[in-house]
This record gives sequence, structure tokens and C-alpha cells, in this order.
Amino acid sequence: MNRPHLHIAMCPWFALGHLTPYLHLANKLARKGHKIAFFVPIKTQCKIEHYNRFPHLITFVPLTVPHIDGLPPGAETTSDVPHALIPLVATAMDRTEHECELHLRDLKPDIVFYDFAYWIPKLARRLGCKTVYYTIISPVTLAYRAGRKVDEQETVISEQAWLNPPHGFPDSSIKLHLHETRFFVRSSNSQSQFGSDRMSLYQRLHISTTECDAFAIKSCREIEGPFLEFIETQSGQPILLAGPVIPEPPVISTGLEPKWINFLSQFKAGSVVYCAFGSECILKKDQFQELLLGFELSGLPFLAALKPPQGAETIEEALPVGFVDRVGSRGVVQGGWIQQRLILEHPSVGCFVTHCGSGSVTEALVSKCQLVMIPYEGDQIFQARLIGSVLKAGIEVERGEEDGFFTRESVCKGIKTVMEEESEVGISIRANRTELRELLLSKDLESSYIDDFIEKLQALVG
Repeated sequence: MNRPHLHIAMCPWFALGHLTPYLHLANKLARKGHKIAFFVPIKTQCKIEHYNRFPHLITFVPLTVPHIDGLPPGAETTSDVPHALIPLVATAMDRTEHECELHLRDLKPDIVFYDFAYWIPKLARRLGCKTVYYTIISPVTLAYRAGRKVDEQETVISEQAWLNPPHGFPDSSIKLHLHETRFFVRSSNSQSQFGSDRMSLYQRLHISTTECDAFAIKSCREIEGPFLEFIETQSGQPILLAGPVIPEPPVISTGLEPKWINFLSQFKAGSVVYCAFGSECILKKDQFQELLLGFELSGLPFLAALKPPQGAETIEEALPVGFVDRVGSRGVVQGGWIQQRLILEHPSVGCFVTHCGSGSVTEALVSKCQLVMIPYEGDQIFQARLIGSVLKAGIEVERGEEDGFFTRESVCKGIKTVMEEESEVGISIRANRTELRELLLSKDLESSYIDDFIEKLQALVG
């Protein structure tokens, strides 16, 4: 039966790593004729609008983000602030609730998609809209977290409790190290306020996932099936799967900048190491230097796009002593924005050293690059475990159990493992990487998921 096209509103978390993948999904839905009202902070719109491939169906709804004491003037998203101030971005987002309600009253959408805005379901019910909690967080993360309910009386889940996966967790190879549990302890601590209503990040997400009309995930069963089944068992509700939601190129692309073409073209195919840790990851200075010294030790050409480390104003002042002279023209470290998708597509690039942010992982898996992973926190840790321990399609850099520090030797070892042709482990990893890429790019995989996703959304509306 042909059903009418949907009218969907999207209100993602004020982080580029959430806004951008939400817009990628909007493109997939708009391609099928559905209409999307996309809520975005007013000054941030220009940073993502070049991904809008269907401007006649995807309309940006600008939100005025109020100033919050403690936030830098004009800050709108998590990329505008240091990591410690991210909870204040949540407070600012919460204070757009009234403006969001006014827009929704005017728009009258069938469904509202959201993630961190836990107040959306209550608001939408008043307006007669259905709600979909749509998460870009890996099902492995959600499964590991399943069953750990935190209420207002429970102040914290211990490090020891986070070390152990929940009963029935489907894969024993996925484990946390002691240093990794600290993020999850902080996020579940009800005294660590995340937003304006005196609740932790964990409580906020718990409300978001239990108050919605439907739970949707950017994933597919071919890759994360056991974890999806575990979530469904724990939650008692079916999951709507959007599929891999592979990003499409910007509407207007000027191509790779000439300076990067000139640099990369000096080297043979598949030989360059590219490194990027996203817009929010800021390393400690000693780890920043160990990372670069690891690239130097590998002997391979490299391009690193990193933010200046803690305590440094510029990249140049943070470089190891003598590094530039020793590396010469085979290595570049730069601190500005870079055309990551186009860099990964360049034939000279053969290895991607990544923090395993959701967007980076999606771009990486459809490239031909080998993956060396140094996750920073949260979902990135489980993304790395899934790729390295379960799918065996990449390798994690070895780190200290308690402090989480890596060394130049461990960085070099990770790179050489996936890059050296005679490495037995590398041969296996490269074969698994190729198989995974071919699956994601197979002709009907994504389209079949999107079609099924839309059918279930239409059934939800009735």
C-alpha cells in the first residue's frame, strides 16, 4: 500500500558529530520524498548546510541558543567549547525548549527525531506528534550499558561494575580497561550535572530512551546483530534500524585542496598515514608528542590533523624538540579543519589513525584505509572494540591499564601491524577490512534498510 509522505522534525544534540549524521539521514529520507524540518543553532547552520542535498524538502529551522554563564560568548555547540564546558551546552539546549515548542506548533510534524533533548517526548505528546529516539551511538555501547538503571537516589555506578559487562552480554572479547571506566562513572554520577535539570548524562539518556514512541539506531544486523538482539531483550521494545547511513559528498565540492594533492602525490599508493582525532579531542602534551614520535618511528609519510594539546596555543610550540628537522618533508602536522573524506579517498593514503568518533568510523569503513585506533572516551571505546576485537578489521594501540597512556613504540607497532605486507596479523586484518567495506557498499544493503525504516515510521504514525 502506498502511504503518504512523512513530515519529520529533527532536533539533534548540539554537536557537529550529531548534527551531521542526522543530516545524512535526512538526505536518505528526503530522497524518498519525505519532508524534514531540521533544527540547528543559527550560526552553526553554515557549517552543515553544504550537506543538504534536497533543499526543497529539508528546511533548516534556526534556533537561538541563549547565553549561559560560564560559556564563551557565541558558543552554540560542543566544538565551540573546551571539554569541561560541554554540560553547559546541554543547559543552553534545554533552554531552547520553548522556542522548539513554538516551531513544532507551527510545523505540525508527524514525528520528531531527537537524542539528548529528553524533554521532546513530553512536549510532542502535548502537540499530538510521535517521537523517535534516534541514536548514532554504537549498539555495542548501548548493549554494554543495558540494565544499568540509575535513579535519583543512586549516585554512582562503581568502576568495578563498569569493568564487567551485564549478564548475558553477547561477546566476551569486549571489555573495558580500568582507565576507560572513569568516563562511565562520571556520566552515571547523579552529582555530575549535565544540563539544566540536575541530572547526570546517564539519567538524561535513560529518560530519552524510555519516553519515546520508537527507538531507532544507525546500524545494521549484518554487523552488530547480537548486540541489537541483546538491546531488544533488555528494553522489551523493537528497534528501528536505519542501516549504515553512509555519508554522501557535499552538494558543492571544490575537490581536495592543491596543497594536500601536492603533498600526498609525492608518495606511492597506500603508503601515507593520516591521523585525525575530531573537533573535540584535545590530547595532553606528552601524549601529543608520543603520537607524533610514533609516526616518526614508523618511517612512513604522514599527515596529522590535530588540535593543539592542553597548555599549548599552537601546534608549532607543542612539537617535540628537533621533530621538524628529523621528519623533513615526509610529515605534516596541522591544526585547522581538513577535508577528511577527500583525504581518505586519496590513493596515497593507506592508514587512518583515528579516535573512533562515529562520523570518522563511518567515513573510514567505506574507504580503503587500514584502521589504527586510539579511542578517547565513551562510544569511541566500544567502536574500537567492535572493529578490533569482534570484526578483527583494525587494530587498537596498546595502552597502560590504569593511566591509558600510549607510547611512541605502541603507536608505531599498531601502524606497522596493519601496513607491513608480510605481517600475518596484518594480512588477516586487511582481508577482514575489505570484506567489511564490500558489505557496507553492497548494492542493496542501505536502500533496503531505508525502505524498511520508512515503512515502520509510517506504521508508527498510523
